[in-house]
Parts: sequence; C-alpha cells; structure tokens
Amino acid sequence: MAHPIQIPRLGWSMEEGVFVEWLKADGDTIEPGDVLFNLEGEKAIQEIESIDEGVLRIPDDAPAEGDAVLVGQVIGWLCAEDEEPPDELPAVDLATAAAAPPGAPRAPSATAPAAIATAAAPPARRPASSPRARRVAAELGIDWTRLSGSGRGGRIRECDIRAAADAGTAAKVAPAASVRRVIAQRMLTASQSTAAVTLTTTADAAALVSLRQQFLATAGDEPAPGYNEILLKLTAIVLADHPQIRSQWAESGPQPPAADAAIDIGLAVDTERGLMVPVVRNPASATLKALVQTVTDLADRARSRTLAANEMSGGVFTITNLGAQGIDAFTPILNLPQAAILGIGRVRAIPVVKGEEIVPGQQISLSLTFDHRVLDGAPAADFLSDLVRALENPAAMLAG
Repeated sequence: MAHPIQIPRLGWSMEEGVFVEWLKADGDTIEPGDVLFNLEGEKAIQEIESIDEGVLRIPDDAPAEGDAVLVGQVIGWLCAEDEEPPDELPAVDLATAAAAPPGAPRAPSATAPAAIATAAAPPARRPASSPRARRVAAELGIDWTRLSGSGRGGRIRECDIRAAADAGTAAKVAPAASVRRVIAQRMLTASQSTAAVTLTTTADAAALVSLRQQFLATAGDEPAPGYNEILLKLTAIVLADHPQIRSQWAESGPQPPAADAAIDIGLAVDTERGLMVPVVRNPASATLKALVQTVTDLADRARSRTLAANEMSGGVFTITNLGAQGIDAFTPILNLPQAAILGIGRVRAIPVVKGEEIVPGQQISLSLTFDHRVLDGAPAADFLSDLVRALENPAAMLAG
C-alpha cells in the first residue's frame, strides 16, 4: 500500500508552510531517516525526514518551489517497487490537520490515509497545475492558485499563466509574503486570545553604560559584549527567582515551569523578511564572550534564513530591543505561548538631581507586557523592579 508523504506541523501555531524543494528525485529508493524535502514553517527552513521506506513517487501536481502548503497536505507517495501510486492527491482534512500536534517531521505510515483521504474539505485543495505552468508562474511572479485552468478537470497550463499575466488579472506574489502571513497570524492570535497588560518603568543606566565602555576599552580585536548580551544574562539571572513570569497558559489554567526547567530566552531580530526570534539557550550560565558569539551567529543565520525550527522554539521569555532605532518606550506583543516579553528602549541622556545640583545622567526605559490570565500585576511589577536593580548594578550581578 502506498504511504502518503504529508506536510508536518513544525510549530504550535503552524497551519501552512512554504514548500522549498525536493531533495530526492522521483523513482529514488528511500530508507527511514532519508531527507525528503525542505519545508519553511514558522519562518525557518527545516529538512523533513522519512520514517518509512519505499520508492518515491512525485506526482505532476505536487507542490513546486515557493508553493504554499497546508499542514496535513499529501505531496507524494512511498510505494513498493512495482506499485503504482494513486491517481490523485487527496484533499486536506482540515479537522484532522488542525488537531495534529507539533511533532517529528515524517512521512506517515500506511495507517494514515484513512484520516486524510476523504474529500471532507475540497475548498482547501488547490487547483492542479503542470510543472511547466508552475515554473512560468514563478518566473512571472503570478499566484497561480487563484487562476482557473483550461486543461482537463480545470488543470492550469502554461498558456493560462501567460494569459493571466498579459491581462493583468492575476495576483502577484509579494516578496516574503509567507513570512508576513505567519507574523500577522501570530500577532493577531496574541492580541485576541490573551489579556495583555504593559508595565513601563525606567532604570538608571549609568553603571550599564560604564560597564559597556569598559568592555569596549579592553576588547582588543575581539567583539565586545553589547547591551543585548548583558541584558540577556541579567534577565535570565533575575528570571530564576520569578517562576510566574516563566509560566504559560494551558487549557487547565496557568502552567508553572518545572523546577529544573531551562531558562532560555528569545531575542527578536529584524530581517528583510520580517521579525524572527531565535532562542538563546541558558544565557545565565554562559560567559558574555560566549553570548556575543551565540547572538551574532543566531542573528546572522536569522537574516540568511538558515535557522532551524528548533532554534526558534522552547524559549520561556523574549527580549525585543528598539534602542538602536531611537525608541524610548513601546508596547511589545506577546510571543505565544510565552506569558511575558520585555521591550528595551534607548539609553538617553537626562538631567539628574543630586543633592542641590543638577548633573548629567543616563536612563533606559523598560516595557514589560504580560498575560494577565497567567499572572497578576504585582508579581510582574516585582520582576520588573528586580530587573531594574540588576541593571543599575550590573557588575555585581554578573560577578555573582
């Protein structure tokens, strides 16, 4: 019996992804563990492995490079040596796909077809198209999924693509549209499904600036720790004493972290394709020198789209820093399923009253957005107060 190859769910909120490329050819013999194709989901590209064996059969209407694909969608088959694959790819059963939890990438076993082979949701299935039509659509920037085909059964042919392009009636494919859709969906979900509250305060940044200047003066030819690395480490240290901030909302209510749970922190990175949040593992125990290397590597690979999906998951808290853009304070949006996110503003010069004198001072703004379903304002304010104290005496915190 032919085994269907389906699109897996790579992240908790993933409903669709972007097919990148086949890494095996039609007719290749596949063994368990072989990498079949690349899939972009949750803004990262992931290699998808097979757990079954057989001969790979890629139908003519399989997705092409850059096509949007739904979770649960069948895109090919693993067959016995002399077995013919089914004539058609089944439509996606949206109910089954929606219920599927995130898990290991796989080509499902022979027990899977019963769950997906029905035509329960025909509107979710894209029209069939020829490989040449898809290539021409990619060249012309045409969204072929919105066209009506002139071929048998409505199949879209090259002439349909060119006719739509000449007539100007087809929707153009916008650069990075898939990433923006993911961002939009996650932001909308966070805004609509949480009780978000933002607390804003300031900290005396004089000691923080002084520490940063010391690092710059002694770094030599090596990159010096920046504000992001210092903030990551200090925040992770403070989070250890605030398990409520690291809790998450579950169907049964607030879910506290395990006593030995890692304190991994996401760091928002701006890229040409949109905001990405790679996760820095256990920054509290890392040296600042190691954090510089880690943050630089993650940021570079976020911008080059080479991050793996697991490098953007598992964080218990997120930091987003707009200080370099000259922003004082803002309202960050929760990075679900986390319960809190910290927005960092710029370090700015201010007048400070000391005794009867006014002297130059430096200040940094902190904006903490938290989910009021998970915790109340008092523990959120306590965490923010402890973080302020850490920022105002960073050398002592880092030495400890």
